[in-house]
Amino acid sequence: MSKAARVPARGRLTLAVTWFTLALAGLVGTWSFNVAFMADPQGLGYLEGWFANPASSSAAVDIIVVALAASLFMLVEGARLGWARWVWILVPLSFMVAIAFTLPLFLGIRELALRRRLRPRVERLGKEGSGQPGELVGLVVGDDVPGVRDGDQA
Repeated sequence: MSKAARVPARGRLTLAVTWFTLALAGLVGTWSFNVAFMADPQGLGYLEGWFANPASSSAAVDIIVVALAASLFMLVEGARLGWARWVWILVPLSFMVAIAFTLPLFLGIRELALRRRLRPRVERLGKEGSGQPGELVGLVVGDDVPGVRDGDQA
């Protein structure tokens, strides 16, 4: 990647906060409607409501295809970043909670990981990651990103 294409650490933090804000909006937005539907389903099953008319069917197919594509992206990119041990959990969460929550959540975590790569190499010497979910905290407080070497492309 060229130096001009690199995002500065501060920009990556801003972008991560934006992704996390969108994740929260996706969680609250989708579940406020889910709870309202559960309170008054109007005689429809949940999935039946997705395909109640051509407009909702179009939106449902759109979301399903995006969710499948996003799931594949999260699995492949997560494995590339050394997160294969835990990233898979986002796939079922995408369908049980909302892709509007899990995709921005993943992208926010990814931005924090990429931000970590901007730190000088001297500060990161001697830190080896195990790919465990608990290392997510390290992305925020200063541990290195597991499975990502300095020369890898972002």
